[in-house]
Amino acid sequence: MSQMDRLLAIMAKLRDPEGGCPWDLKQDFATIVPHTLEEAYEVADTIERQSWDELPGELGDLLFQVVFYAQLGKERQWFDFEEVARRICDKLERRHPHVFADAAIPESELKASWEASKSAERADKGEHSVLDDIPQAMPALNRALKIQKRVAAVGFDWDALPPVVAKIHEEVDEVLAEVNQPAVDPDRVEDEIGDLLFAVTNLARHLKVNPEQALRRANGKFERRFRGVEALAADQSRSLQDHSLEELEQYWQQLKRREQ
Repeated sequence: MSQMDRLLAIMAKLRDPEGGCPWDLKQDFATIVPHTLEEAYEVADTIERQSWDELPGELGDLLFQVVFYAQLGKERQWFDFEEVARRICDKLERRHPHVFADAAIPESELKASWEASKSAERADKGEHSVLDDIPQAMPALNRALKIQKRVAAVGFDWDALPPVVAKIHEEVDEVLAEVNQPAVDPDRVEDEIGDLLFAVTNLARHLKVNPEQALRRANGKFERRFRGVEALAADQSRSLQDHSLEELEQYWQQLKRREQ
C-alpha cells in the first residue's frame, strides 16, 4: 500500500460512523476551512524560518486538509480524491502545452499563453470579467495584488514608477484631509486608508515585492526589536511604563544600529 493510499484509508476510518473519531465525524466543509488556513500559514512560517526538517510534517498536515475535503465529497457522492487529482492534472497539462503538447511557445510568450488558458477556463464557467474567479476570502493584501495583476495583464496599468508613487502621495493627502475635518467620519477615513493600502500594494507589485510577505517581514522585524527594547528596559530594573517615550526610542535606535 502506498503512503497516499494509507492516508486515504486513515481518513475513511476517522469518518466511519461505526468506530470513527467523534471530532472528525462532527466536521463539515465549513468547519474545516479555518484549520486549512492555519495549516497553510504554518507551512509558510516553516519555510520562512528555513526549518526544512519540520517542513515534511507541516506539508503532511496541509495534505490532510485536502484529503479531508475529498472524504467529505465522497460521502456526499460529489467527488473523491481521484477526481481532485484528475482535475489538477488536467489543468496543469492544459496550461503547459509547451511541456505536454509539444507546442512551440517562446519563453517570452509563456505568460500570455497562461493567461489565455485561464481566460478560456473562465469563459467555460460562464465568467466574463478577468476578476470573476478571485476569491473574496483571500487575505486583503494578497487579493489586492491579484486584482492588480489581472487588470495589468489586460493593459490597465501604469508603465512607469512615478505615477504609482504620486498616487500614494495623493492617497496620503486624502487621508489627512478626512482626519482634519471638523467632524471626522470614521467610515470615510477607513475608505481612504483602504485606498492608501491599495496604492502601496501597487507600488510593491511594480517593484516585484509581495506585499503580504513584506508586511510579515516587517512584523517580524518590529517584534524582534520590541523584544529587545523590553530586554534593555529590564536591564535597568524598570518597567516599560516607567520609561519615557524618548528613552524607549533611544533603546529602539540602539537596537537598529546593532542590526546594521
